[in-house]
Amino acid sequence: MSAPIVIVGGGIAGLATALAAAPAPVLLLNRVRSGAGAASLLAQGGIAAPIGSGDTPQAHAHDTCEAGSHHNDRTAVDLLTGNAVAAIDWLRRYDVAFDRNGDGTLQLGREGGHDRPRIVHAGGDATGAKVMEALVTAARRATHIRRRAGVDVDGLLLRGGRVCGVHALDAEGNAEEIHGRAVVLATGGIGGLFARTSNPADADGNGLALALAAGAALRDLEFVQFHPTALALPGLHSLPLVTEALRGAGARLLDAEGKPLMAGAHPLADLAPRDLVARRVWQACHDGGAWLDARGIGAVFPARFPTVFGACMQHGIDPRLQPIPVTPAAHFHMGGIAVDADGRSMLPGLHAVGEVACNGVHGANRLASNSLLEGVVFGRRLGALLGALPDAGNMQGKCTLARRRPSLDAAGLAGLRKLMMQAMGPVRSGESLQAALLECGALAARGWQGALAQAMMEAALRRTQSLGAHFRIN
Repeated sequence: MSAPIVIVGGGIAGLATALAAAPAPVLLLNRVRSGAGAASLLAQGGIAAPIGSGDTPQAHAHDTCEAGSHHNDRTAVDLLTGNAVAAIDWLRRYDVAFDRNGDGTLQLGREGGHDRPRIVHAGGDATGAKVMEALVTAARRATHIRRRAGVDVDGLLLRGGRVCGVHALDAEGNAEEIHGRAVVLATGGIGGLFARTSNPADADGNGLALALAAGAALRDLEFVQFHPTALALPGLHSLPLVTEALRGAGARLLDAEGKPLMAGAHPLADLAPRDLVARRVWQACHDGGAWLDARGIGAVFPARFPTVFGACMQHGIDPRLQPIPVTPAAHFHMGGIAVDADGRSMLPGLHAVGEVACNGVHGANRLASNSLLEGVVFGRRLGALLGALPDAGNMQGKCTLARRRPSLDAAGLAGLRKLMMQAMGPVRSGESLQAALLECGALAARGWQGALAQAMMEAALRRTQSLGAHFRIN
């Protein structure tokens, strides 16, 4: 029987990889059903691409590197921006209906860090959901893809120093070994390790923990992006996002006194790179609160931003009539499993794509609306590479299992999230990191989430100078 390409994760990066690998057999493993736990579903901003008149891949690359504090890998950046228009065309072939103007041209929005409008959307602020719907439909129809849901991968199989499969538990807790010609981790980010996040709760760094247990190299773990405008709802863990596209449409951030929060802070003001805006909002929240005044959007708010409008109204906030309370929330991890531009890790047989991977494309801070783009561009690239691999045939020989540690219990996880928000938030200090690292030692001994958080704190302590999303006050 032909050995499949095993892909762990059902978001946009995993789906793009699976579709591009045709006709090679693919086994797509997902913790939850129908991609419901994928952060891709929640993406509101859109997809950046240099489509507009006068725009170029080089201009898009410039903004990407400016946002990333020039910590970016320029080869990866050029691949991203140079293939952005092709990525949009590829998605259109899968029936993603991007929003258009009256003359039929694509609507282009502007978001933080971009020097011009270059963001395409689908369904207003429901781009992630629309893209996921199209790719899930395509994967269901694809004869080379077999999908399994309710599968928790908790270890990697190795033979002769090469990853040759995964160890998994089904919904009933039954264990099995799944062998493949290659293994791809497309498990998403780490926002679930923080007390406030825009991610689903199970975006908890599982893929990083698997790689760490198997001895794969990780990089840039200290760089965590906080979205400056999540809906401030005390007591909730996963917060609704208040899309940056609102600020592109004229909404403004205000402090507790109703004064413009970003005035004089950056030439782009409310559309400054996310790391800078998040720090200003973070400080404002400590000084009495922060609000996004989007009343100028007016009566078209429900049609243009249906996701934000629905979330606000659900919690008794009418954004047409009152400013929206906002807070920074863990949103995106620029660090991850160290991979090259083709998604190959330093551990043979193990590949990674999307947010769990780090090829350096985002540098120290991701540019708005480059995340879905990353998943499509590098997913297609990796899928084509793996699709051309020869079948490993009947794989012989004893495997060893590199298994992550057990999970923290609910109380331990709640404590860890609070600790991460305090020490690894938008504003950090050496003292708080040292204290948190000491406290994290006990959590690391109890569960894999603690061990991963420990590695992130250690990386943050090693980088003594501020850079991008890693901001130290001392």
